[in-house]
Amino acid sequence: MGLERRVAVIGAGPSGLAAARALDRAGLAFDGYEAHSDVGGLWDIDNPRSTVYESAHLISSRTTTQFDELPMDSAADYPSHRELLRYFRAYADEFGLRDRFRFGTRVVAVEPVGGDDSGRSGWRVRSEPAGDAAGDTGGEAESGTLEQTYSHVVVANGTLAEPHVPALAGTFDGEVMHSSAYKSADVFAGKRVLVVGGGNSGCDIAVDAVHRAASVDLSVRRGYWFVPRYLLGRPTDTLNRGRPLPAPIKQAVDSRLLRLLNGDPRRFGFPRPDHKIYESHPVVNSLVLQHAGQGDLRVRADVDRCEGSTVRFVDGSTGDYDLVLLATGYRLDYPFLDPRHLAWDGPGSGTAPRLFCNIVPPSGNGLFVVGMLEASGIGWQGRAEQAELVARYLASEAAADDGDAAARERAVRFRRRLSEPWPDLTGGYRYLGLERMSYYVNKDAYRRTVRRLADELAPAGAAS
Repeated sequence: MGLERRVAVIGAGPSGLAAARALDRAGLAFDGYEAHSDVGGLWDIDNPRSTVYESAHLISSRTTTQFDELPMDSAADYPSHRELLRYFRAYADEFGLRDRFRFGTRVVAVEPVGGDDSGRSGWRVRSEPAGDAAGDTGGEAESGTLEQTYSHVVVANGTLAEPHVPALAGTFDGEVMHSSAYKSADVFAGKRVLVVGGGNSGCDIAVDAVHRAASVDLSVRRGYWFVPRYLLGRPTDTLNRGRPLPAPIKQAVDSRLLRLLNGDPRRFGFPRPDHKIYESHPVVNSLVLQHAGQGDLRVRADVDRCEGSTVRFVDGSTGDYDLVLLATGYRLDYPFLDPRHLAWDGPGSGTAPRLFCNIVPPSGNGLFVVGMLEASGIGWQGRAEQAELVARYLASEAAADDGDAAARERAVRFRRRLSEPWPDLTGGYRYLGLERMSYYVNKDAYRRTVRRLADELAPAGAAS
């Protein structure tokens, strides 16, 4: 008798819920693991691993972000983290997913059975009580360490939980914190604040700080493209939806429009962007330009070194601060897996796991990643389509085991693609060679490719 076909899903945030929903809809057996006490992932501010803060809202609009299966019950164009948490809990309830997860249970190791890296013998998942779950939703942690063998594992623990904390040269006498620990602007009250990093979180937090701090400076390494949340009274990312322009045309049109709306960002102290629009994730925040224009915050160059309470910048200027907040982003983190199983050099390598469509290791070893995905405007539906591809492949494998020749051919054809030239997911954009951009895709090229692959795995006559 062969290995029982059963899937482990790690994580109950948006990606884990998408994976659980797709597997359940396909009739595949699975167990979910979640370290916190309920679903929601980082959008639950009470989750010890949550990196959201009190003022956090979506930076993409509700209609472009929600799951297609369940429209969000909100009148807000850009809902807050509290509304989003309610949405994910409603999603779990709507599709009966909460009972499929072991809450308060942290996965500590995922290893191939018998050391067989091919995954043919299955994967041993070792978990233990998390010890930090609130336990207020009825979920109970397993008592003691648990080991269970699965035929496949879906890794869906997110991409924005492990902070990237660069070392500051020299010594700083004040307080240093990463944005992952930031929750409320109260921490800035009466302080001279330096925010390091001009991405979306850095700009959001700098805007928070101007209302409480004695002074706010924002240190940036490069220039950014700033996109307003509204254009012509509508959320900006809903314009031209479903009709993607070729990359050079869209870049030319949108960059001219932003120059018309915002002017030259150098007027506000920002460097000129060293890349074309959409070659790095744009900053969806025009308030930071307003505050810079009003003198509420000052834009500074990259940090050179710290000397007591003084920070020296690479342009030779200096400033004195009480608090330095590092809005320096996050690293991919799969601590329960040997990186080689994901064709990866590991955390801090400057690259992401090398996965077919950001989902499947080239070895086809039975591991899948759902949620290792960044793209402007791809939303959670993009994760749901990743999950649907995984579920259809596993369903084809299961049907092949039961003697379905057509399903066997579909599964073989998909596995063959892992060794063929992989599809271009850039949409014609030349992304910056940064670690955080190493798993970035163009949403239109990506979704079109993943949906096509999923359609190829569907039984003849099945609904797309």
